[in-house]
Amino acid sequence: METNRLGRSSVEVTRLGFGGGPMGGLFTPLDDDTAAQALAAAWDVGIRYFDTSPHYGIGHSERRFGASLRDRPRSEFTLSTKVGRVLVPQNPEGRMDEAFMVPATHRRVWDFSRDGILRSVEDSLTRMGVDRIDALYLHDAEKHFDTALRDGYPALAELRSQGVVGAIGAGMYHSGMLTTLVRETDVDVVMLSGHYTLLQQGALDDLLPACAERGVSVLAASIFNSGLLATPRPAEDAFFDYAPASPEVLRRANRIADVCEAHGVTLPQAAMAFPLRHPSVAGIVVGMRTAEEVRHNIASFEADVPDQVWSDLLGEGLLDERAAVRA
Repeated sequence: METNRLGRSSVEVTRLGFGGGPMGGLFTPLDDDTAAQALAAAWDVGIRYFDTSPHYGIGHSERRFGASLRDRPRSEFTLSTKVGRVLVPQNPEGRMDEAFMVPATHRRVWDFSRDGILRSVEDSLTRMGVDRIDALYLHDAEKHFDTALRDGYPALAELRSQGVVGAIGAGMYHSGMLTTLVRETDVDVVMLSGHYTLLQQGALDDLLPACAERGVSVLAASIFNSGLLATPRPAEDAFFDYAPASPEVLRRANRIADVCEAHGVTLPQAAMAFPLRHPSVAGIVVGMRTAEEVRHNIASFEADVPDQVWSDLLGEGLLDERAAVRA
């Protein structure tokens, strides 16, 4: 699979990356065998970029990634994780985690301090069984942005200078804060959640121009907008940005699907292809749970989307006129 370099670093990612949220039991439980089969299937189809976080299943996702990749040549894959939440052991007392379907063996403590980040990285290296992290992101720092910028970023820069990590950045949904980070620091990459998709192109107002100017790479995550774009036709009860989709959003998604169908293309195929047409977007990151999902997503990823699809979407006012639609 084609790869792209992250900013000015030496780290490369495949244009389709494996997102680790589902590996932590997001929304529904996931057993180890199913997780291992999904990760093996991803390797078989050529995916070599794997992104996870301590937050995903309070460590379950990182451990599963580590177990799956342990016998792979370390030079042949790119592994990223995140900082900002330190995991503290606790008695689960029969409770399940509030965010993922796993026993509540740990609690999360927000911590973007230097000490917190160093501790988080050490714990992640241990859970994954690796000696380095290729890319490290400040995670979900929207409500802690000042601290993340003042204390967190210098800690990441220090780790990069020491060679513990290869590339640094942040993963957030707030494009304005990511823009501040891009303009005021020396990050290599940002992971933008849900705001450069077929349905939302707000990052064209600030983040994407800033990244183009500063030579910072973008990884587009949540490209299906909570599943709304993951099927050929959105369900009436579909979610959009983690909330029930409004009638207007559903109408817009169906209009986009109409254009796609006219050219023999599905909504998921177009959703995966669209962000990658922007020159600053190095890859897309898609959460996957089973081997079947992996195979389905790689088929959508490899589908040919005719240029006329983008021209028609622009002509009908379904894409921002500033969107990059030519490869």
